[in-house]
Amino acid sequence: VQLQASGGGLVQAGGSLRISCAASGRTFNNYAMDWFRQAPGKEREFVARISSRSGEITYYSDSVKGRFTISRDNAKNTVYLQMNSLKPEDTAVYYCAAVYDHVYWGQGTQVTVSS
Repeated sequence: VQLQASGGGLVQAGGSLRISCAASGRTFNNYAMDWFRQAPGKEREFVARISSRSGEITYYSDSVKGRFTISRDNAKNTVYLQMNSLKPEDTAVYYCAAVYDHVYWGQGTQVTVSS
């Protein structure tokens, strides 16, 4: 599976942004989908996960819980990350990943939150 993230940009603190990750292939709904992020000088960290198929199960890191929402549209082979109440510390390159028998990574999209 190939993944293409998009939608990053510059936003003021307190603002919102939605990033997307489009996947190739016909078996997208078999994959659990993750978002990770990596800030300059820091390790890549987990942000959110949505379960495969219906996506009824979601997980969030404590740092984004209540502010970010992960969702998926299997008809469009796309996973989304809605980010609200953004903070400068959310600034990072955001990566999507597809998880099944292997972990497939997409390229990142830059999100910058100004104070």
